[in-house]
Amino acid sequence: MTDNTPPASSVVKTILAVVVFTLFCYCVIGLQMAVTPLFVREKLGFNSAIAGFAVSVQYLATFATRAGAGHRIDHKGPKYVVLVGLYAGIACGVLIAASAYLTHWPVLALLCVLAGRITLGFAESWVATAVIVWNIRRVGAAHTAQVISWNGVCSYGGIALGAPIATVLYQAGGTSVLTGFSGVGLLCAALMAIGLPLALKQPAVAPLPASQPVSFMQTLNKVWPFGMALAAGSVGFGAISALLTLYFSDQHWGGAALALTLFGTVFVLTRFGFTRQIMRRGGVNVAFISLFIEALGLMVLAYAPTAFWACVGAALSGAGFSLLFPALGVGAVERVGPENRGAAIGAFCVFLDIAIGVSGPLLGLIIPLWGYGVLFGITALCAVIGMAMCYALNTQKGLKT
Repeated sequence: MTDNTPPASSVVKTILAVVVFTLFCYCVIGLQMAVTPLFVREKLGFNSAIAGFAVSVQYLATFATRAGAGHRIDHKGPKYVVLVGLYAGIACGVLIAASAYLTHWPVLALLCVLAGRITLGFAESWVATAVIVWNIRRVGAAHTAQVISWNGVCSYGGIALGAPIATVLYQAGGTSVLTGFSGVGLLCAALMAIGLPLALKQPAVAPLPASQPVSFMQTLNKVWPFGMALAAGSVGFGAISALLTLYFSDQHWGGAALALTLFGTVFVLTRFGFTRQIMRRGGVNVAFISLFIEALGLMVLAYAPTAFWACVGAALSGAGFSLLFPALGVGAVERVGPENRGAAIGAFCVFLDIAIGVSGPLLGLIIPLWGYGVLFGITALCAVIGMAMCYALNTQKGLKT
């Protein structure tokens, strides 16, 4: 069986019909990213490390479920996996809403938040991974970079949309269930529920039978050089997603949601403007430049004297992080056959999940010892290490040719 490739004029339309589920999923992630650490620290009274862990546990759950998502995509088809992920997203929203009514029992409320975040991690791995494979199967492997890029546009565009909305809901007064942290949770559930009938209308693609069984560890071994470079660049995003709102709060700055929105907006604009450079200049070369820009942005965050400069640092970090996944992902996917693309994307994303999941709580421990400047300086150093990895990949490629 071969990929069913539509005419070039309909490629984007075909991609958008499915990638919208990634948009819904990451709107939910953006909604929670902006206010979860504030809720855990300010309403429940836990410290910054626990608040950071409440954000990062989502990515640890995503990591833990990537292998299962890739396996089921390849054997049951991506549509099935997207539908299961959307149902999980609804459950997440209900759990988050419920936690808002348990603030008199902080430990119980925290457990409810963590359960919701873990469920969202499951939803993210199943929806986002399956959407990529679903679209590759629909438009053909020749459009892999375009598929991954559109997935990223919806990912971080969703974060940019969700963060300011969550801030408005969280800060709104009154006792309505549609405001505060409960309002954020209910909106999360509603968005994922909207996706269900839309997903059911889309045509499924039959799973491709594997020519021979390939274990997840074998797939991981094929993509790890690209995955390690991705992980190095993802630590910065982990710090921004888990700790940026706390940074602004501790500095008594307004505009944390604006900084997250700028990160997402610049991320999307960079994807729109420069995705074609991946095919023209090579994925590893683009990744090298992207990591340099990200390191610069993180250093601006480290030494930001005002909220304005922190927003500038967040925007630069978004520009740098934008092309990293598709630039390295194209090389990772090329290392496996079409029947194992789900497993390859799942294995590649594992490096992203680990970096983001571990960076939040570990970097949160740095705050009481050395402060946010050292924290963001370390993330910038990780991006520089990623640049060295890209240089090594290019050198290895040159030796082979």
